Amino acid sequence: GGETRLYSRTGDDVTGSFPEIAAAFRTPGTVDGELLVKGEHQGGTLEDGGGAASFNALQQRLGRKTVSAKMLADYPAFVRLYDLLIDGDEDLRALPWTERRKRLEAFVPQLDSERFDLSVVIEADDFTALEAIRATARDSAIEGVMLKRRDSPYVGGRRAGLWYKWKRDPLTADCVMMYAQRGSGRRSSYYSDYTFGCWTEEGELLPVGKAYSGITDEELKMLDSFVRNHTQNRFGPVREVEKTLVLEIAFDSLHDSKRHKSGVAMRFPRIARIRTDKPAAEADRIETLKRMIT
Repeated sequence: GGETRLYSRTGDDVTGSFPEIAAAFRTPGTVDGELLVKGEHQGGTLEDGGGAASFNALQQRLGRKTVSAKMLADYPAFVRLYDLLIDGDEDLRALPWTERRKRLEAFVPQLDSERFDLSVVIEADDFTALEAIRATARDSAIEGVMLKRRDSPYVGGRRAGLWYKWKRDPLTADCVMMYAQRGSGRRSSYYSDYTFGCWTEEGELLPVGKAYSGITDEELKMLDSFVRNHTQNRFGPVREVEKTLVLEIAFDSLHDSKRHKSGVAMRFPRIARIRTDKPAAEADRIETLKRMIT
């Protein structure tokens, strides 16, 4: 028989991190799907009645060169299948999505139901109904909905005009800037990378994330000026600043983190607003953030 390999969206070989998936895929073909970890959340269900856990659970498996038996048991992985690129030795990528979907629905029953399930096709009469479904995405711990043209072929990379990921609205938190360092490229002369934190119940400010995107050029200049004029300490390229400036941070989700003293970490944080109107003492508490964990 042939060899099964798993690749990430960026082309990295992740087979070693998910050996149970590779071992379970024995039907000749190439599929597109999402790696998930079994749990109580996330839309859709497996045949055994289980759903998918949050991204936090998946992170326990990512980037590992070897996976222990305990890790396999505690964080069992599966793949939710979206598309079928090759069926046996037949290349399906030029076919319209509707035809590939039919072939995928016939292909999935040949696979191990413990490790593979089929994505759900959402029915909506119009965009208003679809928007209502999208609004419930966070309750199901999923990112949003994927819109695909029925006549679209399978195209790798960014599929402008063919597919669109309509993501759920981000979460937000008011945080206090703590540290800053210079950016790279055209931002190398500006302090554009910021570490921010939230308060403990005892009044201690602890880091909860870093962000460098989401601001305009004018806002970048304003923040750079703030850093230079309010530096308290320097640690190599990093400047510690006075804890007086509040940034509204948007992020996709929040998860537990043993690496951060605050116990939380944000996924895809970016700056939504500079809150010069808000005193630092009124920024969010870490306990508030922990209630957002899914």
